[in-house]
Amino acid sequence: MAAITLGGNPINTSGELPKVGSKAMDFKLVKSDLSIATLSDFSGSKLVLNIFPSIDTGTCATSVRKFNEKASALPNTKVLCVSRDLPFAQSRFCGAEGLKNVINLSDFNTGAFGKDYGLEISDSVLRGLHSRVIIVIDENGVILHTEQVGEIANEPNYEGALAAI
Repeated sequence: MAAITLGGNPINTSGELPKVGSKAMDFKLVKSDLSIATLSDFSGSKLVLNIFPSIDTGTCATSVRKFNEKASALPNTKVLCVSRDLPFAQSRFCGAEGLKNVINLSDFNTGAFGKDYGLEISDSVLRGLHSRVIIVIDENGVILHTEQVGEIANEPNYEGALAAI
């Protein structure tokens, strides 16, 4: 369990992030067309998993914009934006913003991704949502970098994530 904060108030996650050097766990997440995406769908690509509570908050939206901008310059790299938002909300946001270099994936059905990766918020008013996390995975499915952002309102360390690629 990770201890993080929301507005300076302590909250907890359901577990610990996967260890750097370990194999990423498979997942089933919902794409914007309501089909299912799995980790193996992205095999052979470097992945930046930009995970956050909701696309409808300022910091989450900023992280999607920044990774969208930086992703276009990275070879063989995909940015997966993962939240419990409905796929329609994710698509609406990216469409309105003109963001084309990120892939939105939703964990709205079961929340299994958040539980499996140990990043689900387990208490507070945000219980059940994902905490703000960055996970970088190489072409072979090995985790290269993780960051559990300590304060939910703070942005992740973009440079640290990109340096891991």
